[in-house]
Amino acid sequence: MNPIESRINELRRQLEQYNYEYYVRDNPSVSDYEYDMLMNQLKDMEKAHPEYDDVNSPTHRVGGQVATGFEKVTHARSMLSLGNSYNRDDIMDFLHRIESERGSCEYVVELKIDGLAMSVQYRDGRFVRAVTRGDGVVGEDVTMNVRTIRSIPMNIEYQGELDVRGEVYMPRDSFRKLNEERAGQGQEVFANPRNAAAGSIRQLDSAVAASRNLQAFWYHLPQAAELGIDSHEHALQFLEEQGFRVNPLRKICRNVDEVWQFIQQISAQRDDLAYDIDGMVIKVNDLQAQSELGFTQKYPRWAIAYKFPAEEVTTQLLDIFCTVGRTGKVTPNAHLSPVTLAQTSVEYATLHNENFIRERDIRVGDQVVVHKAGDIIPEVVKVVLERRRPDSRPYVFPSVCPVCGEQLHRFEDEADWYCLNIDCQAVVVESISHFASRDAMNIDGLGEKKVETFHRAGLLKTVADIYHLHEHREELMELDKIGSKSCDNLFRAIEDSKQNNLDKLIFGLGIKHIGSKAASVLAGAFPSIDQIRNASFEEISAIDTFGDIMADSVVSFFRDEKNIALIEALKEQGVNMIYQASQSYTSIFTNRTVVLTGTLDSMGRSEATAYLTQLQAKVTSSVSRSTDIVIAGHDAGSKLTKAQELGIQVMDEQDLVSELVRVGLISR
Repeated sequence: MNPIESRINELRRQLEQYNYEYYVRDNPSVSDYEYDMLMNQLKDMEKAHPEYDDVNSPTHRVGGQVATGFEKVTHARSMLSLGNSYNRDDIMDFLHRIESERGSCEYVVELKIDGLAMSVQYRDGRFVRAVTRGDGVVGEDVTMNVRTIRSIPMNIEYQGELDVRGEVYMPRDSFRKLNEERAGQGQEVFANPRNAAAGSIRQLDSAVAASRNLQAFWYHLPQAAELGIDSHEHALQFLEEQGFRVNPLRKICRNVDEVWQFIQQISAQRDDLAYDIDGMVIKVNDLQAQSELGFTQKYPRWAIAYKFPAEEVTTQLLDIFCTVGRTGKVTPNAHLSPVTLAQTSVEYATLHNENFIRERDIRVGDQVVVHKAGDIIPEVVKVVLERRRPDSRPYVFPSVCPVCGEQLHRFEDEADWYCLNIDCQAVVVESISHFASRDAMNIDGLGEKKVETFHRAGLLKTVADIYHLHEHREELMELDKIGSKSCDNLFRAIEDSKQNNLDKLIFGLGIKHIGSKAASVLAGAFPSIDQIRNASFEEISAIDTFGDIMADSVVSFFRDEKNIALIEALKEQGVNMIYQASQSYTSIFTNRTVVLTGTLDSMGRSEATAYLTQLQAKVTSSVSRSTDIVIAGHDAGSKLTKAQELGIQVMDEQDLVSELVRVGLISR
């Protein structure tokens, strides 16, 4: 190594050490001036010698890269969510269940950071990628933005592959400063630090993310047992030794009294912390015990989240108004006298449906108690009856659509009212906005306000009109705030959306009861729009995780001539109608009909279904002569018996895991 390269590497090592001292240990050993001088020296040397450039150099933490979008990444190990508890009895029940299976245990109790869940990955001691949690199976690659967080080590001592899980958040001071700047510039302020952190991580310009002063805590090492680590606490210590920022506010507890005492202690300190928390997390400390306890379909059985009670405030209900969604559902909302709740200003809250209002006898003019459901959605809890005005009158739910005036309809066994007029302006605008939304066709620049503007101008009457907007360039540019560059960016995003996978299109079409995950499963089972269109109720309801209601909704959608006409119009514009797995895999499950039965230890049923779908298997819920393979977990029951009677190949969970490892979908 020549002297120049050696000096560059030494400067990088020094600056990373100073970053660690300042951002992780909060104990800097050099002045800001000395740090800046070393940074400037490194910048000058890297500029003069670009052959020694390194993406993990401290100079790259200031950002400056501009991305066109975020690549979807399948997690090697799913990022599961946690089950929730809300009081001491819930925690006692959790501990009792654990100890009835495992005997006396230790538990690590940690703070639940209110931020954005993240996975950071290392190879040969170097930071290589950062991926958001997403839906737990597939996230987004946000490496260039996470690299700007100065507390995250770019190099670690451990030389193997490492996947570290944690939470990226915005400190309260940074949040206040950011909102002051945005307000001063006439920009919309962020509602809370979590939204600000999420918005910062999804900035296409990494320099913007770098300016937001994000931070992170790291709390999970999925492969700890593979490294010979025996407990969660020791895994956290390993992460600290590698230079990761681990929250010191944690405690090892041995019974419910100790757990509850620590929760109460942190609850009293909550407002004094430098960051937001929305609860606590209780985990079994012993990793062998974690492994034996396993997972449910959605959650680890060895951990639970305790959610702090929602803050409640009293304010006046000024008015009740109804909005109409993309399915025509009419939702009543409360207009409140503005009040601060969970650190944000609240002026509106949901009232859910007519039954909700009637059961609580909610009236305009009432003093009402409001909280944030899950610390997120403002909701009216109850009326303060003793403060009700004597002239108040019960609220009468409208019988006609508040937008188009058509008669409303209420389906049997449903609490909601619907506008069935497909030409209703609200339905049209919401449908088009949903189609263009991030989780659907992801047409950047076509948000709800733009859709409303284009709809009023007569340029967007149906979803298909999106793909004709380029024919109206001059008209668009005559509209307020629609410049030439904005038009070009919008047209490019529309054109790019034609290449989206089929599951995005299915979700974008807004089929009732079919969310983004169900759309992905449906596309995996029937990998073209025509196959879905021609599938019978029985075939769709046989898909694992689908039921009769979802199957009926899909079949009904494709019976509607207007929906068929829309799909044909989208086909003519070149919108992709075929499902392609994110990566092509060939396995013993490819093109085979598979049934899952019983309980799996290492993954939930939906996760296994997602993996099998990626392997191009058709996953169904019932065993028949057309079934090729049955994968049987614990307590498999009648499906296993029927498979054996029919002579169908039966595999166990280990067979499934071994095949997933072999093709590279997961690692052991």
